[in-house]
Amino acid sequence: MTNPKRFAIFLLLAMVTLMANAAAPSRKANVNDIMWYDSPAKIWLEALPIGNSHLGAMVFGGTETEEIQLNEDTFWSGGPHDNDSKTSIYYLNEVRSLIFDGKEKEAENIINKEFIKGPHGQKYLTVGSLKLDFGHKNVTDYRRELDLSTAISKVTYKNNGVNYSRETYASLADGVIVVRLMAGKKGALSFVAGHDCQLRHVNDSKLLSASGKNAKNGGSAMLTSVIDGVDHEGIKSALKAQVQAQVTADGKVSVKDGKVMVENAQVATIIISAATNYVDYKDVSGDAAARNAQYFKGVASLSLDQMKKRHIEKYQQQYFRTSLSLSNGANAAMPTSQRLDKFYGSDDYGMVSLLFNYGRYLLISSSQPGGQPANLQGVWNDKLNAPWDSKYTININAEMNYWPAEVCNLSETAEPLFSMVKDLSVTGAKTAHDMYGCRGWMAHHNTDLWRIAGPVDGAAWGIFPNGGAWLATHLWEHYLYTLDKDFLKEYYPVLKGAADFYLDYMVEKDGELLVVPSVSPEHGGKGKKSNVTAGCTMDNQIAFDALNQALRAAMVLDVDKDYQKKLEKAIAMLPKMKVGQYGQLQEWREDMDNPKDEHRHISQLYGLYPSAQISPFATPDLWKAAGVTLHQRGDQATGWSLGWKTNFWARMLDGNHAFTIISNMLRLLPSETNEDIHNHPDGRTFPNMFDAHPPFQIDGNFGVTAGIAEMLMQSSYVVSDDKDNGMTTIHLLPALPDVWKQGSIAGLKARGGYEVSEEWKDGKLASATIVPSHDGVLRLRTKENINVGTLVKSYDELAVKEYEINVTAGKAVKISAR
Repeated sequence: MTNPKRFAIFLLLAMVTLMANAAAPSRKANVNDIMWYDSPAKIWLEALPIGNSHLGAMVFGGTETEEIQLNEDTFWSGGPHDNDSKTSIYYLNEVRSLIFDGKEKEAENIINKEFIKGPHGQKYLTVGSLKLDFGHKNVTDYRRELDLSTAISKVTYKNNGVNYSRETYASLADGVIVVRLMAGKKGALSFVAGHDCQLRHVNDSKLLSASGKNAKNGGSAMLTSVIDGVDHEGIKSALKAQVQAQVTADGKVSVKDGKVMVENAQVATIIISAATNYVDYKDVSGDAAARNAQYFKGVASLSLDQMKKRHIEKYQQQYFRTSLSLSNGANAAMPTSQRLDKFYGSDDYGMVSLLFNYGRYLLISSSQPGGQPANLQGVWNDKLNAPWDSKYTININAEMNYWPAEVCNLSETAEPLFSMVKDLSVTGAKTAHDMYGCRGWMAHHNTDLWRIAGPVDGAAWGIFPNGGAWLATHLWEHYLYTLDKDFLKEYYPVLKGAADFYLDYMVEKDGELLVVPSVSPEHGGKGKKSNVTAGCTMDNQIAFDALNQALRAAMVLDVDKDYQKKLEKAIAMLPKMKVGQYGQLQEWREDMDNPKDEHRHISQLYGLYPSAQISPFATPDLWKAAGVTLHQRGDQATGWSLGWKTNFWARMLDGNHAFTIISNMLRLLPSETNEDIHNHPDGRTFPNMFDAHPPFQIDGNFGVTAGIAEMLMQSSYVVSDDKDNGMTTIHLLPALPDVWKQGSIAGLKARGGYEVSEEWKDGKLASATIVPSHDGVLRLRTKENINVGTLVKSYDELAVKEYEINVTAGKAVKISAR
C-alpha cells in the first residue's frame, strides 16, 4: 500500500507548488543549456534522452499520447558464457608463418575457421515504453525542452483553454524516473497509463490506495510488467526484467486490463523503476522485484520537491564543474533542430557550447559509479536489434566514450569503465591463455555485458588483440589526472597483466618485436587482399603504451625492479613509426598507404591522439607526417570519425581546421531512413543532437566534446625516473579558431592534478586561473607573454613560449597576458 504520510505530503505540496519550479540552481541556465522544440517527437531520433546510468529514457513529448521509451543498463540478451576458441592455439604458429611469408589471405582463412568460433556478442535490449493516453489532439502554445543544467525534460501546451505541463527526470540521487503531470484547472487531467514492449511480457496493475468519494482524496496504483530476455546466437537468456510505474493522483485512480486510469485530477506523479536479476558477468541470481521494491522504499518518505531538489543537486555537482561560453548568433533563439539546420556557415558559435554541454550531459546521464559503462548508444536503445548490437566496440568506440571524462572534470563517470576493465582482466586472462598460450590478459575488438574477450565477426575486424590494452590506458590516464596512488596500487595488476600479454604474444623478427596476427582496425593496405597483418603502427603504439604504463606504474609504486628492466628491453625493441613516400605517417610496416583513401579509421594516428607519442615539441617530423595523413583522409567522415578528427586537429594546433570538422559534424540528418541519408549525404547530427554514423552512435558526441576541450587546453604529465617528481605541462588555447574572437572556459582538468580556467578576447589569451592539487613545478605554454613564471624556451616555428612556474597545492596561479 502507498505510504499514507507520503501521500498526504504529495497532495499538500503538489497544490502549493502547482506549475512552479524547484529551487533555483547555483547559476541560471542560458540558451546553450537548453534544447527545445515546438512540436512533439515523431520518431525516436527526435525524442529527448534522460538517464541516471542505471535507467535511460527517451521522452517524446506527445499530447495525444506520450511515450517514454525505457532502458535498463543490465538488460541484454544471453547469459554468462565466453567465446574463446579452443583450437586457435594449435594454428597460431602456422598463421604467423603465413603472414611473414606474405600469404595473409591464407592466414585469414585459417583465422576465420579456427580462431573465430562465435558467438559474436550479445545485444543490448529495450524494456519497452510507458505510454500515457491523453487524447489532446488540438493544442496550442506547444513547447518541449531538455534543460541540460538540471537534467529535466519539460513539456507545456494548451488544450481547450487549459494549460498542461509535464516534467520528467531520471534521478541521479534516487535511481528512479519521475514524471510530474499538472493541469492549470482542477479536474482537467485525465489519462490512461500502460506499458508496451516488443519482447514477450506480462502486464499487471493493482490499486495501492483507493480513491475516495467523488475522487476528492485521490489514489495510487502500480503498473507492473515482467519482460522475458532473448536467446541469441545459441546462448540461452538468463535475464528477466521487471518494470514498475507507480501512478499517484489527486483524482480518481482505477485499474483495468493491466492499465491504470486517472480521471478528473489536477496533479499526478508517476515514479518508474526497472531492474533485472543480473549481479555480474558470471552471476544472475539477483531478484528484480526486490530491487525495484528497494528503489520505491528509498523514495517513499520523500516529497516531490525533495526528490527534485535531491536530483538537481546531485546532477549539478558534476554538470556545473565546467562551463564554456562562446558568442551566439541570431539563430540561437530558434528551436534546436532549426538552429542545427542553419548552423553551417553561420556565426552561431554558441551552438558549439550547446554541443559541448550536451556531450557532458550524456556522459553524466549514461555512466555513473555502480552502473554499466556507456555502450555504443550510451544507455538508450529502442530496437530489438540495435546497430552492432549496441555492444562495446573496443577498437576505438568504447574508449572514445570516455575521452571527456577526465579533462571535463567528470572523473567519476569513468568508474563503470574501470570496473569493466577489471572484469576483462579476468575473462581476458582465460582468452589469452586458451587462445594464445600467453600470460596476462587481453581482449579483441568487442565485448558485452558478459565480458567476452574472444574475437567476433571475422578476421578483417576481429583479430585485433589490442582492445584490452587500449581500455587499460584509461586507468593510467586516471592516475595522470589525479596522481591517486591508492587507485594506481589497486589497478597495477591490471596494467601489469596487459603488459604481460604483449611480452608473451609479440614475436621477434629482424630485431623487432611484432604484434602478430593483428589488423589495423577495419582497414587494409593498398593492393592487399586481406586486412590481416603483423606489427602495424597502431599495434606498436598501443603495445608501447601498455608496456610503458606498466613500467611507469611500477616506478611510482616502487615495485618489481627486475620486471621494470624486462619492460625497458621490450620497449626498446618495438618498431619505430615511419614516414612514407608521400610524407604520410605509415599505417603499416610496409609503405602501402593510399593517398586518396579517406577511410574512417585513422589508426596510425593513435599516437597523436589519444596517446601522446607524437607532438610538435618532441617529435616534429612525425607530427608533420601526421598532418599529411590528416589532409589525405579529408574533412568528411562518419560522425564518430569526425569526433576523432576534431581531437587530431587540436593536437595539430590548428583550431581553424578543428572548427571545420565540428562544422561538418553539426549538419542535420532528419532520420535514419535511406531516403533521408540519400537526401542529406553530409548529415551527421540527428534532430535530438545524437551523433550520426549514420546510424546513431553516441561515441561521436563524446569524441567531439573531448575535442572542444582539447582545442582550448592541452596537458601532459611525465613520470620521471625520480618517481616523486613528475612534470606537468599545460598549453593554454593551443587551437583557438580565428572566428572564436572571445569566450571563456572554466573548470577543465589537466594532467598532474590541475584545474584550469581561461578567458580570451580578440582571439588572444586575456587571463587564466590554474589551481594545482600538489606542490611542484609547472611548465606553461602560451602564445602570449604572461605576468608570472620564467621564460625557459621559445618554439619560434609554432609561435609558442614555455614558462616555468613554481606552484603550491591549493594556491591559485593567476595569469594575465602582457
